[in-house]
Amino acid sequence: MAIRLPLAPYASDPSQSRGRIYPASISPTRSAFQRDRDRIIHSTAFRRLAHKTQVFVPLDGDHFRTRLTHTIEVGQIARALARALGLDEDLAEAVALAHDLGHTPFGHAGEEALENCMRPYGGFDHNAQALRIVTKLERRYAAYDGLDLTWETLEGIVKHNGPLLNDGARHLLPNFIVQFNQEFDLELHTFASLEAQSAALADDIAYIGHDIDDGLRAGLFSLTDLAKSTSFIRQILEEIDKAYPGLERQRTIHELVRRVITRFVENVIATTQLNLTRLNPKSSHEARLAHQAIVAFSDDMNIAQKSIKNFLFTNMYRHEKVIGVWERASDAISRLFPAFMTAPDLMPSEWASLAKNSPKEARAIVVADYIAGMTDRYALGEVIRLYPMDSNTASDRLL
Repeated sequence: MAIRLPLAPYASDPSQSRGRIYPASISPTRSAFQRDRDRIIHSTAFRRLAHKTQVFVPLDGDHFRTRLTHTIEVGQIARALARALGLDEDLAEAVALAHDLGHTPFGHAGEEALENCMRPYGGFDHNAQALRIVTKLERRYAAYDGLDLTWETLEGIVKHNGPLLNDGARHLLPNFIVQFNQEFDLELHTFASLEAQSAALADDIAYIGHDIDDGLRAGLFSLTDLAKSTSFIRQILEEIDKAYPGLERQRTIHELVRRVITRFVENVIATTQLNLTRLNPKSSHEARLAHQAIVAFSDDMNIAQKSIKNFLFTNMYRHEKVIGVWERASDAISRLFPAFMTAPDLMPSEWASLAKNSPKEARAIVVADYIAGMTDRYALGEVIRLYPMDSNTASDRLL
């Protein structure tokens, strides 16, 4: 049975949480951050991640990652980092599980298409959309909209990649984050908790590992191609070949991925421990006020992860097979947005009633909320419903 170690002084203590928008009674069985994690897992938006694209449209095959499988992997790595560093595992996991809730159908292609559609109306940002979901769009509780998560989890969702108000960047913030922050100050000028920083690094580690796996299994590139991309990968493949000469390709891929993830995780732990020793934060508040992210890769590992990302960008995300699907997926979103803007009654009644009598910008936000919440399959079905006679629709070619 696993033993939970005492929290470090710089960890976020659930008993000292800054609270929720709607105060809740103390649970006799769960901490504040455990309740956040559970509320996220039981949300509708979390379930939808099972049918949203990571890189490949799920219709391409059953074994490629979806947003949900990616999110589960991020949660596992975030917990491992938090455990090793004496942080609150439940807060790290809650932020990890919520970090992709705001993503559109069809992955980055869908987000780019929706951002283009929303540019005249304030833009679209998936972190802001995640905040909208957990504070406004989830309608589960009798007393309020949203999931009523703690300050610490909301902060992590918004700021896990770093401060949002440094270097005069205020004008670049999504409108919803600005508006929400006026009512519930998330201290956008500071770093997030070390738990949220762990979730951010876990996201990088997870997608590097599983995109290598998915790309190899899809035949977008070879082990030889990958070995040429960085000495980091080449050394691991040489280790595997030395330990298991003649190992079959499938097992080699798995062995490579698990070793890549392990090396990154161990490097983050070692580097972060050095940063903690050097900076010596006495509390979670002091950790937030540091002038750098404390949970981090070493310089050498940062170079390695950037070289792998560059390889994946060129050989996977820009591969003609992936680009072809992404272009058609983008076309689907680009068709849906103007259709719903022009005729809100094409949406379900609860969405149509919100949009019909609203000013144009408010209507656009409703339409964006509706489209962003769609799964890939649902979005394709909507295109078929709205354009049944067009044999060149994105949905026909995707299906």
